[in-house]
Amino acid sequence: MNRVIVLMLFFVMNAKAQDVKSKYLQNQTVTYKECINFYKQLELKYPNSKLVEYGKTDVGIPLHLFMISNDKDFDITSIKAKNKTILLINNGIHAGEPCGVDACLSLSEDLLSKNQLSSLLNHVVVCIVPFYNIDGALNRSCCSRANQNGPQEYGFRANARNLDLNRDFIKCDAQNTKSFIQMMQHIQPHVLIDTHISDGADYSYNMTLITTQPNKLNPILSNYLLTQMLPALQDEMKVKENEMCPYVETFKNTPDSGIVGFLETPRFATGYAALHNTIGFVSEAHMLKPYHLQVKATYDLLLSLISTMNNQSFKIIEAKKMADEEVTLKQKTFTLNWKIDTAKFDLIDFKGFEASYKKSNITGLNRLYYDRTKPYNKKIKYYNYYIPNDIVEKPKAYLIPQAWNNIIELLKLNNVKMQALQNDSIIKVNVYYVDDYKTSSKPYEGHYLHSDVKLRSKTDSVYFYKGDNIIYCNQITNRFIIETLEPEATDAYFNWNYFDSALQQKEWFSDYVYEETAEKVLIAAPALRKELDEFVKLNNLQNNHWEQLAWIFKHAPQYEKTAFRYPVFKIE
Repeated sequence: MNRVIVLMLFFVMNAKAQDVKSKYLQNQTVTYKECINFYKQLELKYPNSKLVEYGKTDVGIPLHLFMISNDKDFDITSIKAKNKTILLINNGIHAGEPCGVDACLSLSEDLLSKNQLSSLLNHVVVCIVPFYNIDGALNRSCCSRANQNGPQEYGFRANARNLDLNRDFIKCDAQNTKSFIQMMQHIQPHVLIDTHISDGADYSYNMTLITTQPNKLNPILSNYLLTQMLPALQDEMKVKENEMCPYVETFKNTPDSGIVGFLETPRFATGYAALHNTIGFVSEAHMLKPYHLQVKATYDLLLSLISTMNNQSFKIIEAKKMADEEVTLKQKTFTLNWKIDTAKFDLIDFKGFEASYKKSNITGLNRLYYDRTKPYNKKIKYYNYYIPNDIVEKPKAYLIPQAWNNIIELLKLNNVKMQALQNDSIIKVNVYYVDDYKTSSKPYEGHYLHSDVKLRSKTDSVYFYKGDNIIYCNQITNRFIIETLEPEATDAYFNWNYFDSALQQKEWFSDYVYEETAEKVLIAAPALRKELDEFVKLNNLQNNHWEQLAWIFKHAPQYEKTAFRYPVFKIE
């Protein structure tokens, strides 16, 4: 009797799971609870699958990872030893863009249950984050994605702290991000794909794709990506009758003006992945297509990616190994910032709709529209060449005082190796002083971002304490180290305000007290008088007693050496 009840319960639960899997056909998306329960059922049914937890999220719920491994081996070290590639699929980073969530339900069950697909996993282990932004997934509504055609109800873009998790991979404010990085550093995938639904123009394709910007990816990986992986992936999608094109970020107003390759800095998922020599993709199902077509296009792309990785597994492993060796041992210079080269472009085929303008019924002014009765197929310009804007020489090492424990913890989270000084020491280092920077007038993702940093450097002997940290730049994480610790880098910790307390002078003076001291300073250093006169004349400060004294103070022995000194030091 008990066995009969168990069997009945299993069939009931399996029937419910099938209903959940096909909700997208009715213009619906699964809830977070339905999604996780589905993967729990797969784990019970298929021994070559496993659902694991990696830390918490800001809403207090664990982050899950679903693994599919043909030989039931879920040990990452063992998997790598077998020369298998690892694919990480990240879903629901923007919970209002759930096509990847729904696509992966069908994909995972098909990979586990269909014999004709099992061979695709001979050389690939598939890892799926069912729902990354769990907080947003629980905050469901009908209407926050005003431009999107379905599903009927979905989650919210931001998480419980109102953070966009796809801007958080360096600053790491969200607990979701900390858990994700812990997971990613453990599995160290060869390829990451982050599933999304697009915004922007209208066109024929169900799917567009952001590929890690080739110029900023390691050249070995970039060459492999452009010449072998991407063409194979595009061919697979054509066979599935879901041809795709690059993500449509228009150069001007419409695709006719050309499209621009997206520069994903390290704050983004794929930009972060590139720091660790992981090839990254962002799938962008088209927002205006019916929801079931968005899910189907995402499913087709993920299956095509698995097939491509299985067929090219040796090439992927070899390219990543060579890239890791190069960044660890050979690479001497690193680019901190990039700018687009608008003089260089490719001509690509594009299937779009004629764009025009007509009178708005609301404002009476001209408004853009796309005429789907007038499709076209023509060549357009694709601007996807970026050139280095700032380059830095790799130092021998960085020194970080233990006082900056938040930075130390973030570096360790990203698998950066460091050594603690065993004794108090005076060490000759290269020191940065921050002469100028710009700060945003409004907060962005919880921070007032700095930019356009102007630095002055000098060599000095600095006192360090036992327990301060030295980071040698002979690591596989060299690129991550340099792009977070060099203040001029776009997504450096400095620009995310982690060192703002260093940007303040702590000691000042009373002018009536300092007057005699300032006079002695000028007598002891006659050249300063000439510099002061030039400063006063240049800035029209002839009638400003305080500013003249302040200038002398900043050039005097009384001025604190730590004012505006960047508290990360370099050994060249």
